[in-house]
Amino acid sequence: MAGAHNQIHDMDQNEQQIFKDLIRPDDSYDENGVYWADMPLAQRIKFVGNYDAKEAGRELASVGRMFRANPLSPLSYYFRNTVIPGAGLGLEGYVLFSIGNVKPLFQALGAFPDCWKTHEVCDSTWIAAIEYLEICGIIVGQILVGIMGDWLGRRWGLIQDAMIMLIGLVMLTASWGTTMNGWVICYVWSLFIYGIGVGGEYPMTATSGMENAVGSGKISTKYDRLHRGRKVTSAFLMQGWGQFFNQAILIILLVGFHHGSGNAPYSTKVVQWTYRVSFAIPAAGTLWLVWYRAFRMKSASKQLKAAKKTSKVTGYDTESLRLTLTYFGPRLIATAGAWFANDVFFYGNKLFQSEFMNVINPGTTSIMPNWLYNLANVGVSMCGYYLASFLIDNKLYGRKKMQLVGFLMDFVLFVVPAFNFEYYTSPAHIKEFQAMYFLSSFFNQFGPNAVSFLVAAEVYPTPIRATAHGFSAAVGKLGALLAAVLYNYISTPVKFYVVPWFGLAGMLMTWLFLPDTTGLDLKEQERRWRFIRAGREHDYHGVAVHPKHLSLWERFRGVGKHYDAELDYSQQIEELRAGWEASEAAKGAEDVGGEGEGEGHENGVLWSRAVAAYFERTSKVQAAGGKEEEEEDGNGSSLESSPRRSLS
Repeated sequence: MAGAHNQIHDMDQNEQQIFKDLIRPDDSYDENGVYWADMPLAQRIKFVGNYDAKEAGRELASVGRMFRANPLSPLSYYFRNTVIPGAGLGLEGYVLFSIGNVKPLFQALGAFPDCWKTHEVCDSTWIAAIEYLEICGIIVGQILVGIMGDWLGRRWGLIQDAMIMLIGLVMLTASWGTTMNGWVICYVWSLFIYGIGVGGEYPMTATSGMENAVGSGKISTKYDRLHRGRKVTSAFLMQGWGQFFNQAILIILLVGFHHGSGNAPYSTKVVQWTYRVSFAIPAAGTLWLVWYRAFRMKSASKQLKAAKKTSKVTGYDTESLRLTLTYFGPRLIATAGAWFANDVFFYGNKLFQSEFMNVINPGTTSIMPNWLYNLANVGVSMCGYYLASFLIDNKLYGRKKMQLVGFLMDFVLFVVPAFNFEYYTSPAHIKEFQAMYFLSSFFNQFGPNAVSFLVAAEVYPTPIRATAHGFSAAVGKLGALLAAVLYNYISTPVKFYVVPWFGLAGMLMTWLFLPDTTGLDLKEQERRWRFIRAGREHDYHGVAVHPKHLSLWERFRGVGKHYDAELDYSQQIEELRAGWEASEAAKGAEDVGGEGEGEGHENGVLWSRAVAAYFERTSKVQAAGGKEEEEEDGNGSSLESSPRRSLS
């Protein structure tokens, strides 16, 4: 192997170009083979700007061709690649945020105020349990389904999530009791069951969406490198559309059932029809989702199966869990801790709305103004969702900066009114208060809410990805639970004093412990993981340990000291050689049955004539050189001690 590096320079021009395309693609390396993160700042800005402009032009041209062929084809493409992958989260956003919307309807004049507001005929503990048990169900689903998704596969997790959500929705739609309190109890437990399905959607949607973009082979695709984050966050933003449609449908239903008026008082019949129909609509969508995932997503577990096959593991990979905690444990502080801080903010945003509504409409009995302002807020949030999706793969901004800026802006937007509460909640300055309310929604989505969903899966290896994402999401929901409990015991001005500091905590955890995976080829992270699994972490020299893609804590610990671009280039060629040799051996096996071709496809490499010829020629040279080395040094220790060993 010692002579392998010299043989690379013996390639002809055609061979050099082929290996450059395979190992150093032009979206990440310049014409001299320099990685984008190794370039000086000015050169990096120029490289990234030029390539992003070129890619944007290519995508716009593609959309133009689709439109000319069929004006509806761009919408069809968006539906297939964004709406369907994010359908589960869209339904989740619709139902969970509906709970907060229908509760004021239950409390409204003429509805059920003696149960839901004054608690004369219902137990106040069960009314409060609506928020608590909903969040507890989500936490159970996030942890349980995250583990099951790594154990039994992504497809199984996706199907059972949809089935549990369907059962929960049927229960919510039909919930009732012999007494009003019995109705509340049935309603609460229906939410808990639905929450389990919702919780599983987080790790399953993130991991399956990411892995479908990456594929299961050893060679990555340009789409993965340039648009992986956009694919995942585009599915995640369906949560925002779910919120939007829920609020819009509730308004339409209430006006329709209430004889064209949205003003109180509301009859119990109107309230019952409004809330039950609003839950029946997503139940129909969830039934379709069960069918789609069962019959149209049969390859959702492909990459996980490939990873387990490589590691020779069946069932749950406990060794990967141990190694993940050993090598990536501090990353959990960033993904779980920052998600916790973000969910406190996410709930804290509701404080703005209640306060300025009290000033704008003092003593109002109608729920319509609140619903309309909430609809406007969701619209502002959607702008944040889409801008996050647009910029999350930009190498000059990307994940880490987006999360840091989002936390910073939320901190500022909460701390300013905290220390001037009476000023901003006065009628004369309520518009400024409203502006901060909308901006906090925008930067929450264009920041930690979108980024935390993505990186909680992205920064971990495939065999344990769903578990890590589920754990991070569950810790995040503990932040929501903290907010739900804490806000019941402190006054509104005190809430504004408490909430901002979670923004600073989120910034600190992100800055210290979150690696920036923007522009990182996820296949490189999987390569590094194979070295870790083999107990040879220090033999990996690729871009996954480039300082740009490591956290500050990892750089401090010296994880990036083994990065060596030229050594890694040689190493990758030898890994491709090993794959080619395995493919050739499979073709020659007596029981191949077409399996050799399948193995080559799994590795994601098309063995062109030039590549095959190069490997044949240099393999013969190496074989001859190896015999000479064995004659000179019979112990063969040079292979074991060489730092340029490949990992086949």
